[in-house]
Amino acid sequence: MRVVFMGTPEFALPTLQGLWDNGYEIPAVFTRPDKPAGRGRKPTPSPVKQLATRLGIPVYQPVTLRRPAAAELIRNLKPDLIVVAAYGLILPREVLEIPLHACLNVHPSLLPRWRGPSPIAFAILSGDEYTGVTVMLMDEGMDTGPILARSEPVPIGPDDTTATLTPKLARIGAALLLETLPRWVAGEVRPEPQDDSKATYSRLLTKEDGAIDWARPAEEIWRMVRAFDPWPGTFTRWEGKLLKVLAGWPVPGESGLPVGTVVPADSGAAVQTGRGLLQLERVQLEGRRPVGVAEFLRGYPQFIGSRLPG
Repeated sequence: MRVVFMGTPEFALPTLQGLWDNGYEIPAVFTRPDKPAGRGRKPTPSPVKQLATRLGIPVYQPVTLRRPAAAELIRNLKPDLIVVAAYGLILPREVLEIPLHACLNVHPSLLPRWRGPSPIAFAILSGDEYTGVTVMLMDEGMDTGPILARSEPVPIGPDDTTATLTPKLARIGAALLLETLPRWVAGEVRPEPQDDSKATYSRLLTKEDGAIDWARPAEEIWRMVRAFDPWPGTFTRWEGKLLKVLAGWPVPGESGLPVGTVVPADSGAAVQTGRGLLQLERVQLEGRRPVGVAEFLRGYPQFIGSRLPG
């Protein structure tokens, strides 16, 4: 079976590797164009491009799939199936109609909850107790196609972040796809329409999303810290410099001081929020390396008693 694969970030790697290891013929991989990265801002290939190159698979990086040339290219590849995992581009009808066995998407949520581009972060941000992976037929909507398979619910623990959940869900998604694909081709799977009335939506995150508003409850800020790890991170400002909050947790009680005030707590520091205190665990001051809060206070004892903006 000829499978054209489309994906970009690390989440997609287990699915591509699994298709390769299981003997599927992969005539091409589509991924997003190289992006500037690092201090030198040099164009850097996506994780999927790097893996495809190692495997010797031809790679294509169109800016859009909406131009006739893109559909013609894919048509000439004669795919029996297109598999998509976190590609980042919309597939127009002209592309969706090409493969004999349709286009399948590996999506890291239990649809219809958290359609859209940032489902893992939004599950954490909303305080969901669990998440999962869905394999679905693609249509022209945003993750609105019929469902072919769902994973078992995956618990979201208090220490889970987007960084820890992503590889876990990637492995589960790859296994689910490889189990579902032959059954789908054999006609053994009946697509299940989604219940649109239960749909929730994520969106693309921006750097500004990581700015901490200390007037929010400590539990909400704690979920932000976890949801936005690694991107866009959570941050505030102190003495005119960016201060990243890398880890922390909510603790009960009130200091009686204004919102944003840093107070001593368990040989470390906590910040008064709109409701409760946020105990800080790891921080990173602009231009410095990440450190535990106890070490940070040894270098900057004046941090205690200061008031953080926002």
